[in-house]
Amino acid sequence: MSYPGDLYVVCWLLLEYGAMGMENLNLQDLQRVDFYEEILWSNLYSVNLVIRVAKDKFGAIQSEYQKPENIVLTLQVIYYEIGFVVCAALGLLFTVLLPLVGLLFCLCRCCDNCGGEMHQRQRKNADCLRGLLTTLLLTSTFIITAGVLCAYAANQNLSSQLKSMRRLVKSNLRDLHTFANQTPAQIDYLISQYGTVKQHVLYDLENVGLLLGGRIHEELGKDVQPALDTALSMTGTMRDTKDALENVSLTLETLQEGTAKLQANLSLVRNSLSNVLTDPLYKDVCPSEICRNILSTLPRLEIAANYSSLPDVTKQLDKVNEVLKTDLGQIVEKGFTSFNDTPTMVTDQTRNIVEGVKVLLNDIGSNITTFTRLFPVHSSLTNFTKMITHTHSQIEDIYPQIDQMDFYRWICCITLCCMVVLILAFNFLGLLCGILGYDRHASPTTRGCVSNTGGNLLMAGVGFSFMFSWVLMGVITALFLAGGNLEKLVCEPFQTRQLFKVLDTPNLVNSAWRNFIPGYLYNDPEMDLTAYSIYSNCKDNRGIYSALHLDKIFNISSFFNTSVYSKDVSKKFEGMKVDLRGIILLESEGKQNLISFTETGINEIDFAAYLEEVNKGVTRINLADFANQLDAQADQLSKGTLQTSLKGHANTIRQIHIQQVIPLEQSMKYVKARSTLNQSIRLLERTSSDLPLRVRDVLEAVDAAQFLISHNATFVINQETEKYKQTIIGYFKQYMDWIRTSLALEVAPCKPFSNIVDTAEILGCSFLLDSMNTFWFGLGCSTLFLLPSIILSVKLAKFYRRMDTEDVYDDIETIPMKTIPTYDTMTRFPRASAPPRHADW
Repeated sequence: MSYPGDLYVVCWLLLEYGAMGMENLNLQDLQRVDFYEEILWSNLYSVNLVIRVAKDKFGAIQSEYQKPENIVLTLQVIYYEIGFVVCAALGLLFTVLLPLVGLLFCLCRCCDNCGGEMHQRQRKNADCLRGLLTTLLLTSTFIITAGVLCAYAANQNLSSQLKSMRRLVKSNLRDLHTFANQTPAQIDYLISQYGTVKQHVLYDLENVGLLLGGRIHEELGKDVQPALDTALSMTGTMRDTKDALENVSLTLETLQEGTAKLQANLSLVRNSLSNVLTDPLYKDVCPSEICRNILSTLPRLEIAANYSSLPDVTKQLDKVNEVLKTDLGQIVEKGFTSFNDTPTMVTDQTRNIVEGVKVLLNDIGSNITTFTRLFPVHSSLTNFTKMITHTHSQIEDIYPQIDQMDFYRWICCITLCCMVVLILAFNFLGLLCGILGYDRHASPTTRGCVSNTGGNLLMAGVGFSFMFSWVLMGVITALFLAGGNLEKLVCEPFQTRQLFKVLDTPNLVNSAWRNFIPGYLYNDPEMDLTAYSIYSNCKDNRGIYSALHLDKIFNISSFFNTSVYSKDVSKKFEGMKVDLRGIILLESEGKQNLISFTETGINEIDFAAYLEEVNKGVTRINLADFANQLDAQADQLSKGTLQTSLKGHANTIRQIHIQQVIPLEQSMKYVKARSTLNQSIRLLERTSSDLPLRVRDVLEAVDAAQFLISHNATFVINQETEKYKQTIIGYFKQYMDWIRTSLALEVAPCKPFSNIVDTAEILGCSFLLDSMNTFWFGLGCSTLFLLPSIILSVKLAKFYRRMDTEDVYDDIETIPMKTIPTYDTMTRFPRASAPPRHADW
């Protein structure tokens, strides 16, 4: 697309698609294919227009009007103001023409024209026309009444709002006083909270053993505690082993004692039977088969569990008792005590470090106090308070002048309203008299005085309308131009926050300054500090320190930099050394005691033999059954001495079973002894199976824990010391962060300043401009409707005023029309105009 080089094309674009914000319009934009599409979807904002006009400096635009961008800007200004210009032109035209028209109208009526002739022609629709004119005039009058009431209400509202202005101003000044009075106390509170930080740090320093030592003890305890616990558990194993050996020794004696008598009696019976059966005297009496059967069963006639054959454990018990002479539990507890004394060792070894940090705390507190005293906060706020008081006094002094000016304004506005009210009074009185005094049966020349007065009053209203309407329109036009432009260029942009866009336009005030506020305040126009950011921060009730970037003057953030104090505290902790080599977990006597325990010989006990004997019954065979069998075999023999002897032995065996075996089997002592022996042997078997391995593991664990404490604890100590140091530094960091956050959000909140801006907007826009715009709107509506009121009043007055002449007709209806061809109006009605013919009715 080629560049449209003439002004006509640019004008056509604006008229076709509407004006838009084209601040950056240049030749390249015009050459783009989508340029017209952008124009179609863009909008013109008054703020952008103001910015362009302000930045381009009207003189430069005038001198370089040939440039397309300046042409477009000029057209934008014209397009934006076209509505105001047109309305102002119409208002001025109204102001100029209406008096001229009124003058011509009066001259015309003096010449009996323009309705000045006192003759009313009779028409068939006269009543309908009169009713229509009355209705229209009443409607217009009521609209004018509504407009003047609206203007009057706006006038009264403005006066009442000006009275409430004092309350708003006083409230804003009170807020500024509160701001000035509370800010020093807030700053003092921030500084005083360093005492809380100091108390926390002192508490941690005084409890360094509990905090740092406790952490070191806890970390090392993860390895030391299990090692000492396993060593302590070996003392229980030793005691259990001793108890098991004692149980074996005691129960073995009990079992041997319980079976010794039974063994002796069974031996006597067995030997006696053997002697009887082998006695040569009974060789012929006892058949060889029976004797051999009895002799073959005699070896089973004995006890089953021979406890006397089991070896005793006295040797092992003596060695265990020898081992137990050394109290391993006490040695291990001594190791526990030594390890648990870590916090005390840390306290003793870090005493100098703690004292150094305490001195540093006092120095930091002194530095903070000294630094804050360098800021002229109190003096500045004192001067600010004096300025507020002085300003308040000046404002109070001008209140009477404001009241006097408002009174004059009120008088002027009431005068304008009274002009319209006077016209309304004539209209209403004219309509009232005309309607009440009108007699439809009376001819125009015979109308009553009341009706004639109504018509005269209507004409009086017309006269005053011509006299006052141009004055009203002139005032309305001036108020419209002022109020409309202020509303569009100031109030609406402020409500949408676009007004700040003008104030924050780069290089607007000074071509060398990007932002004029930091340029004036800090001589740093490149700082990102704008009117909108200040207003927004204050609206959010943020602190004035962050809202105005006061760190350019009072760089508190650099002083309250955590790294400064972190570095000082870190230097103090660099010399911290904690030596734990004095902790002895297990003395050599304890280690030797464990080794000696493995050499007690409990692994040499024949556990299988013991378990085998324990699992056997009291006797190898059931003695009652053996006695019964012996009786049966004796019955096979012939009666004699042998049979009697065998039956006697059978009874003896039966008595042994009843008197010894059964009581022994049912004896709780015997049963308990066997159970205790069984459990003790199994315990000893389990203990001896892994005793060397367990002792080796215990010694290795203790040695590893001891090596960790003596040689490898440095890493844990350094790690926990760093954590402890960071905890101390964390108090300072939290305090500094809290100060920075408080300065940004809570200390000296600048909402009173944004309230001043809002109050100015309320006073200027909501109170003044809205009331003024309402006033000219209501008054303008009334003034515009004076035009139809004038026309309707003039026409309606003819129906109420008494005429000088009237139309007269022959009432003989039978005479044909052709017999009265004409009227001699000059003879019969010398002052009337030519009346209409009958055909014109």
